[in-house]
Amino acid sequence: MRLYYFYFMYFLLIASCNQKEEVLRIKSPDNTIEVTFNLNKKGEPYYKVFKENKTVIDSSGIGFEFKTQAPLKSNFKIAEASITKVDDTWQMPWGEQLDVRNTYNELKILLEEQSETKRQLVVNFRVFDDGIGFRYEFPEQENAKELIITDENTEFNLTGDHTTWWIPGDWDIYEHLYTESKFSEIDALSKRNHPNLSASYIPENAVNTPVTLKTNNGLYLSFHEADLTDYSGMTLKVDKENTAFVSELVGSKNLEAKAKITVPFKTPWRTIQISEKAGDLIESNLIVNLNDPNAIGDVSYFTPMKYVGIWWEMHIGKSTWDFEASQDMTTYVEGNASSKSHGATTENAKKLIDFASGNNIKGMLVEGWNTGWSQWLSGNREGIFDFMTPYPDYNFDEVMQYAQEKGIEIIMHHETSSAPRTYEKQMEVAYNFMKKHGINSVKTGYVGTIFPKGEYHHGQWMVNHYHKVLEEAAKKKIAVNAHEPIKGTGKRRTYPNAIAREGLRGQEFNAWASDGGNPPNHLPTVAFTRMLSGPIDFTPGVFNIKFDEYRKGNQVNTTLAHQLALYVVINSPIQMACDLPEHYLKEGKIHPMFQFISDVGVNWKETKVLNGEVGDFVTIARKERETENWFIGGINNEEARKVTLTFDFLDKGVTYKGTIYKDGEKAHWNDNPQDYKIEEIELTAEKSLDLSMASGGGFAISLKRKNTQN
Repeated sequence: MRLYYFYFMYFLLIASCNQKEEVLRIKSPDNTIEVTFNLNKKGEPYYKVFKENKTVIDSSGIGFEFKTQAPLKSNFKIAEASITKVDDTWQMPWGEQLDVRNTYNELKILLEEQSETKRQLVVNFRVFDDGIGFRYEFPEQENAKELIITDENTEFNLTGDHTTWWIPGDWDIYEHLYTESKFSEIDALSKRNHPNLSASYIPENAVNTPVTLKTNNGLYLSFHEADLTDYSGMTLKVDKENTAFVSELVGSKNLEAKAKITVPFKTPWRTIQISEKAGDLIESNLIVNLNDPNAIGDVSYFTPMKYVGIWWEMHIGKSTWDFEASQDMTTYVEGNASSKSHGATTENAKKLIDFASGNNIKGMLVEGWNTGWSQWLSGNREGIFDFMTPYPDYNFDEVMQYAQEKGIEIIMHHETSSAPRTYEKQMEVAYNFMKKHGINSVKTGYVGTIFPKGEYHHGQWMVNHYHKVLEEAAKKKIAVNAHEPIKGTGKRRTYPNAIAREGLRGQEFNAWASDGGNPPNHLPTVAFTRMLSGPIDFTPGVFNIKFDEYRKGNQVNTTLAHQLALYVVINSPIQMACDLPEHYLKEGKIHPMFQFISDVGVNWKETKVLNGEVGDFVTIARKERETENWFIGGINNEEARKVTLTFDFLDKGVTYKGTIYKDGEKAHWNDNPQDYKIEEIELTAEKSLDLSMASGGGFAISLKRKNTQN
């Protein structure tokens, strides 16, 4: 059902020093959040945000600066305003839930300069029960046909020195650890020059989004953007003097500006999620609701799945992507795999296919199968891959036939080496090659600095490239899992072939990062920050926590039970069992803990956040669409803790057979990460359960419907 209500208001404001300011107001459907908008005596627009009548965002200005025109920020009058109410429901073709309610009240304001040019700007607010979104629209007008934006100045004036979980406003990469600090202590420049980042540019003290804050009153805020299309990604500049964020768009050295737009034009939405509980941020659908409905139709060619792959072994140093390098064999030194075999061989691929087919895993990714890897980090990376020519030790047709016989889908890999111009020339042929061989999804990669020089991963030029990939892939009925991507902004609603992306510091950092990898609090922070922007391809499932036989000095900094929990905590329709098949064995048989990976779903009907605090811990329950079984995952930071779970979300009158995979009594992320315990239990909606999580630990629970009570 979709309901619209329209109200129109017209204003003629007379400039007068004594005239009372006109204030426009719009509230959320449940009346708990309010936005006010007005002009000051200089005709400068500003807005405020309230939650339960308390100020959340204080008076904050908006405006634009241009390369060849005067700024657009003052001397406005309100020419027209309208209010719309919307309440509808739509369905995710795959994802964290099936039915999504989209209800908001909208205030749309037409501003007009009181000048000879009479330039116009529309400010559009949508107020939801869990936050707000607002965007700018440049309507068609004589005096603004094409605009080169040098700055968008959207202010977010905070009400205090809030606790903030942030990563730096890097124009090239999101693969930083989150820092928890007071707003006044944010120091993005201190994150420059990380030795393990393939590309990084941090020009000023700014943060990337989503960025999450907690006020002294216990209110949670998360700032982000939605529907990023034909525009630059937004970072937030830190104004410590005024305790404010100010939008700072990613720039282009070639354009010598931030974005070039053709009028009429709509910017992305600037979003603020507002909640009294941290878990409500995760349950919010505000970001996807601010995007347009599905524009590409049926996506049943994509199957949500778990997958294995030739990937982790390269990161820990057992093998290499590059066939040529593997032929230059040197003496193997234990703890430093200086002698590496080529990973993507026919034999290795078949071994993984056999493992997948026997363990309820439907997909396999192969990296390093195609020629070009010997040059992928060289100075000139244009045109080194063709995505169709295999190395001599990888029989592409033989692997494809074997996978089809075993019912395993192959996931294509396209590492572009950050040469998008070449990739755009290759897409047609490469995608046709995929479809010819029955391959329906691709993992793309953009490691390194962007060619052409002067562009950045998160600037308008690359935003348009990522969008073109989605469009061209959709035409061929191909799903895209983007690595080194632009951040998620909810476009998966409009383009549901955008199935997942990286866009964070992933599992691979545990294999080789010079700082020792991701600390235990990393993912309990990511759940309330990066994951708010959309699905993550994190590649969980490491069982060989300390892989000293391949590389000493690095490890996965969690317990085994924590790794299992990630299959539920992390939202993604594709989940990798990333470790080597031999590491999923115990005494020659499948490891008992692997049963959870075999059983767990990836496509959900409902999602419930049961508890959690940013950076500390989180427990999430998800109901599988196909079976209506529930799966629960809980992860913890360095501090051991106990949690109590209630199960009132379960179907009434149904008994569930529960299997609990949890930390053993002596488990510890560093001292004893593989200590575990498995228990069986019966649960109903009326029961509760006490569980302990070790330092860096967690738990995973499968709840299978047993019977319906009379």
